[in-house]
Amino acid sequence: MRIALVDVDGTLVDSNYQQVLAWFRAFRRVDLTLPLRRIHRHIGMGGDQLVPALAGDEVEEQHGGTLRDAWEEEFAPLLPEVAAVDGAHDLLAGLREVGTCVVLASSGKPDHVDAFLDLIDAREIVDAWTTSDDVERTKPHPDLLKVALSRLGQDEVGDDADVVVIGDSTWDCVAAKRLGASKAMRYAGRSCARRAALPQRSPTSSHR
Repeated sequence: MRIALVDVDGTLVDSNYQQVLAWFRAFRRVDLTLPLRRIHRHIGMGGDQLVPALAGDEVEEQHGGTLRDAWEEEFAPLLPEVAAVDGAHDLLAGLREVGTCVVLASSGKPDHVDAFLDLIDAREIVDAWTTSDDVERTKPHPDLLKVALSRLGQDEVGDDADVVVIGDSTWDCVAAKRLGASKAMRYAGRSCARRAALPQRSPTSSHR
């Protein structure tokens, strides 16, 4: 079985900069001003991981929930500005055409994932998808990828499955390695919807 676990934000939809701006504004609500470049480097983590990684455990303990709620409020008006990455639909369709099972491994909010599924017209060409409701720990932990595999009846990466993880961030790559997919994983950069290929047996990882 060939399986593609495909990230959504930043990979299939061009949402990274809207996310950076929303987090910047959320942190400003608790009187923290973080450099945009630092926030950008952490995009790809879920909010449960991003807050302590950027601001420390004390900020997470005091303001974690407030910051994540603030991010959601700040991101909402930016959502209509998010566009599909060129070739996103064609990538998914191409994977299916060659017999690859496709699961969208997203830690996005359910309503955001719904919007993005419609944006890239993916509902009829993917086997399943995930959202933030499916896990307690997001990337770089592999939990989300495990849930994505389980949607296909796979408990783990085994010898009977070629698994490719397609994503745009370092955290996709880390999660894939923790899953055990590094032997069959190609990590693509921001234009992965145009450049991603099916996995080979040997380990491969390409960076921006």
